[in-house]
Amino acid sequence: MKFSFIILSVLFIATPAESAVQSKCIGLDRTQQPADRMLKARLEQDAAFGRCLATASPVQRGDLVLEELPFARGPKRDSGIVCLGCYQFLQFGEDGDSLDRCELCDWPLCGLCASGDDVTDHGGECEVFATARVTFAGNVSDDGVCSQLDCITPLRVLLAKEANPERWESQVAPMEHHEEERKKDADLWHADRVNIAQYLRGPCKLSARFSEELIMQVVGVLEVNAFEARTPRGYPLRGLYPYTGILAHNCVPNTARSIYPSEGYKIRLRAMVDLEEGQALHHSYTYTLDGTAQRQKHLQQGKFFSCQCDRCQDPSELGTHFSSLKCGQCAEGYQVPRQPTDPDTSWNCSSCAAISSNDDVQTLLQSLQAEVNAVQALEMGAKRLEEAERLLRKYKSLLHPLHFIATGLRQLLIEMYGRVQGYEMVQLPDHQLERKAELCRQVLRVLNTFEPGLSRTRAMNLYELHVPLVLLAKNGFIAGGLGGGELRTRLVDAIDLLKECVEILECEDKSSQEGVLCGVAKQALKQLTISVEGLGSELD
Repeated sequence: MKFSFIILSVLFIATPAESAVQSKCIGLDRTQQPADRMLKARLEQDAAFGRCLATASPVQRGDLVLEELPFARGPKRDSGIVCLGCYQFLQFGEDGDSLDRCELCDWPLCGLCASGDDVTDHGGECEVFATARVTFAGNVSDDGVCSQLDCITPLRVLLAKEANPERWESQVAPMEHHEEERKKDADLWHADRVNIAQYLRGPCKLSARFSEELIMQVVGVLEVNAFEARTPRGYPLRGLYPYTGILAHNCVPNTARSIYPSEGYKIRLRAMVDLEEGQALHHSYTYTLDGTAQRQKHLQQGKFFSCQCDRCQDPSELGTHFSSLKCGQCAEGYQVPRQPTDPDTSWNCSSCAAISSNDDVQTLLQSLQAEVNAVQALEMGAKRLEEAERLLRKYKSLLHPLHFIATGLRQLLIEMYGRVQGYEMVQLPDHQLERKAELCRQVLRVLNTFEPGLSRTRAMNLYELHVPLVLLAKNGFIAGGLGGGELRTRLVDAIDLLKECVEILECEDKSSQEGVLCGVAKQALKQLTISVEGLGSELD
C-alpha cells in the first residue's frame, strides 16, 4: 500500500503563496450592485450601544447578513510615503526627489498607476491639488511617517460626501466620532487641526466647501470606525463602511467580516454561529487573543469605550484562565483579577488568601512580554524557535497554561515548526510532529471559546494541525505500529479538519492570504481523499 503515500509525502511542501485559487463564491457585477444590502440584518437603536445591527430573521452559521461598498478608502493614518493609486510603499530622496509622482498634481503615484489606463483612487484629490497648486514635499519623520498624507483619506470622504449626499446624511453623518474624548489628547487634536483641517482649508483652498468642524468630524469618524484592508499585493489601507462600522463590540464575536479587493473592496459580513431573530450582531474591535486588561486598554485608546461583555466581566475569561497567573504562595491556585475591568483591581488566588496588586501584575507581564518581543524580533530560524520553546518552559511556573502570553508563543512555534531550517516538515521526527500537533490543539482550545464557528484564525490552525497528523499516521504505518484500519481512521480525521478549514475560507477573496490558503487546503483535501479511497480499496 505504499502508493497511498506518494502524494502525501510531498503534500506539504507547497506554501499558500505558491498556489492559485478558484473560489466558488461569486460576487455581484459591480456595475449593477447597490452600495449596500442588508440581507439578514436590520438597524436598531440600543440604550447601551446606540445605533447598531441585529438579525432580521433566523440566521445559520455561514449566512451572509450584510454586504456594502466603502463610502471612501485611502491610506492609513501615520503611514510612510505610499502610492495614492495602489498603496505600495515608495522611496523618496531626503530632498523629496522621486520619479514616482503624478504628472498632473506631482503627488505620490507609482509609474504603473501613472501610466495605466485603469481608474485609481487618486482622481479626486488630484484635481484639488492641481487646481490649488499645492506640492508634495516628500518629508518623512524619523519614525518613517509622512504627515502630509494624513489628509488624503479625510479628503476622499469629504469628496464622497459631495458626490453622494444622500448616503452621507443617512449613513455616515450619524456615525460616532467622539469629539470630546479626542480633544483630551491635546497634542493629537492640534496635529489633526494643522495637518488636515487647516491644510485642506488653507493651501488646498477648500474653505468655501468644508468647515473645520466638518473636517474634524470626518477625522474622528475615520479614527473610530474605519477598517483596515489589504490590496491584492498585501499593502495596507483603510476603508469606511457605514453599516459594518456601527456593529456593537463583543470580545466573543458572532460575525466575521471579509473584504474583497477584486470587488471594489466590498465588505461582507457572515454569521460565525447560528443566531436567532433579533439577536445583536457583534464584532471584535480588538485582538481576541489578548488578555482582558490589554483589550480594555486598546478599546479605551482607539475606540473610546470600555467593554462590559461577559468575557470581560469574568475573572477566568469564560473558564480559559487566559489572564490568570500561577500563585506564588500555593501549588494549586491561580491568581485572577477580582474586578477585571477595574484598572485598580486586586489579583486574588483561587485557593489561598494570597493577593497581588494590579501594578505588580502588570509590571510582571510587561517584563515577560518584553522577552517575547525580543524573540519575535530574531531572524526566522532555528534559534528563534528554540528561544520560543525556552520561554514557554520558563513561564510554566508563572502563568496558567492557556495564558495569552503562552498562547502567543504557541502561535509563533506553530508557524516555525515545519518552515525553518533544521525543522522542515518532512524531516521532523515523530516527537516534534507530536509537539506541533499539541501546540495546535492548545491554541484551538482557546479559539473554540473566543472565536467559535467560522473563524479565519481557527481555519489556519486547523490546516496547521492536519499536517503533523497525516505525517504521524504515515510514519506509524510504515514502521508497522499502525494497521490499515487505524491508518484510515487517522487520515479521515485529518480530512475532517481540512473540510472545516475549506468551509470557513470558501468565500474569502481569492487574492487574499486566506483565499490562497483555501486553495491549498482544497488541493490537500482532494489528494488526501484519493489516497484514503485507494487505501480503502486495498483493505477491502
